[in-house]
Amino acid sequence: MSLFRKKSVEVIIREAAEGLGDGHGSGEMKRILTTRDLTFMGIAAIVGAGIFSTIGGASFAGGPGIILLFLFVSVACGFSALCYAEFASMVPVSGSAYTYSYVAFGEIIAWIIGWDLLMEYAIGNIAVAISWSDYFTSLVNHIKIGGYQLHIPEYLCMDYWSAKAHQLTSEEAGLAWKNAPSIGKFKLICDLPAFLITIVITRIIYIGIKESKRSTNAMVILKLGIIVLVMVAGAFYVDTNNWTPFLPHGIKGVLSGTAAVFFSYIGFDAISTTAEECKNPQRDLPRAMFYSLIICTVVFVAIALVLTGMVSYKNLNVGDPLAFVFGNIHTKFAHMLAIIISVGAVIATASVLLVFQLGQPRIWMSMSRDGLLPPVFAKMHPKYRTPSFSTILTGVVVGVPALFLNLDEVVNLTSVGTLFAFVLVCGGIVKFHNDKNRPDSKFKTPYVSGKWIVPGLFLTAVWLLWTFNHESLINFFSAHDKIGPVVRINLVEKVPYIGFGILFFMTAVLSFFKKYSLIPILGFLCCTYLLSESGTTNWQRFILWLFIGLGIYFLYGHKHSKLGIKLRLKNEQL
Repeated sequence: MSLFRKKSVEVIIREAAEGLGDGHGSGEMKRILTTRDLTFMGIAAIVGAGIFSTIGGASFAGGPGIILLFLFVSVACGFSALCYAEFASMVPVSGSAYTYSYVAFGEIIAWIIGWDLLMEYAIGNIAVAISWSDYFTSLVNHIKIGGYQLHIPEYLCMDYWSAKAHQLTSEEAGLAWKNAPSIGKFKLICDLPAFLITIVITRIIYIGIKESKRSTNAMVILKLGIIVLVMVAGAFYVDTNNWTPFLPHGIKGVLSGTAAVFFSYIGFDAISTTAEECKNPQRDLPRAMFYSLIICTVVFVAIALVLTGMVSYKNLNVGDPLAFVFGNIHTKFAHMLAIIISVGAVIATASVLLVFQLGQPRIWMSMSRDGLLPPVFAKMHPKYRTPSFSTILTGVVVGVPALFLNLDEVVNLTSVGTLFAFVLVCGGIVKFHNDKNRPDSKFKTPYVSGKWIVPGLFLTAVWLLWTFNHESLINFFSAHDKIGPVVRINLVEKVPYIGFGILFFMTAVLSFFKKYSLIPILGFLCCTYLLSESGTTNWQRFILWLFIGLGIYFLYGHKHSKLGIKLRLKNEQL
């Protein structure tokens, strides 16, 4: 079918080298990134708001046992990273999961994942920009110069809708609503720092990959230094009694932090978009993915142990947990450390924004090369050798909404989108491992037959589910006739889990008969399970977003696809 037409690796590499997507004959991008640079980019994207913010809420829900979730997510990402690494070695061009899906599954799936990545980066970046604004505003408001207290007016660091909704319940929102200038009845309230940091980051990315690399490396070195200082200093205040109970709310409490924890790990996806700016992408990208994942996992686990050891997990449901735990220690050193942590949070969040803002234009560029977006999206700057139009558009798409919106309710969409990309990448490697005509790759995911192991895992999972939850399952289904509406509501909430169970069963059967490779299958299953933990609301929003994307594809992309045009011309000649 024409919807599933595939693009060969040879054609993708040739077009990237010739700069065909540019439409202006400006040629290749600058290849200057090394393994170290890519590793720093991965760390920059992973160690950000997750470690300075969301780790607090996750620790509150899961207790000290939250380190188990960090380890589980890192293992799931590790399986996915192996698959990403093989694809990056096989298809060393920009585009990340979009390009990989084009090779493995065809055009319609590539469009879906490209549209999905747009949501991942855009919504994630808006949330990161707003988070940076919160950290920056808090830091500025604690600075005194010559006895003068610096202060950013509330109406310049908050979105309009939050101020309007919470003006009676929040002091900050009340001040913003009261003091904001007006045009008629409309209050001029906006998050100006979020907009300004987006403009600064966009400018750095626009003028070149070298400048982006230098900025990223500097920020990573600085924030890792701050994190090491926090871990060493915090270790002196750890009370091991706070680690008991280790699982205060059981495994369910630990898993409730899945979205927050996984949001911290999506950075290695972003570095795969820079393949055309690497000196040796087939060697450097796989190494950088593994290095950044291992370093960040060690950091996350160590910080979680320090946090839950310094104070009870019950007190960690705060937005700035690292500053909070040292703020409770009334010494001059601890007060100074709290300020240093706030500075580190500002730097860390800015580095995340930089790497993600770097990734989005390169995905648009790849989609434009294939004709799925207008040619202007692949236009290269003749001097800076960056996708100029896409970079500016990314800045606008992120900066303007960050001025006016509060996107707390949709942040989890970023995790859903990323997991969906991971699932397709792992599935693509499964498909290629059973393909005799698979493209050559310098890095190959080790093959271990899943013939017996995957069915064994499925049977083990069924046994564990029945052993520990059979009463809940019996009560759930037996209550259907008595309280139908309530059970139907509960059933809707269980749909993702039921879907995962069906998919797990089908995967086990196929693994038995087709001897699927174990590692990509484990990545596929782990990420699919994490998707089932994302909640039905996020799934509904995600599906709505995909329907919008499909509408755009059939109105423009399907008609202008370069591969489709070539096939149509070939058929006409025949």
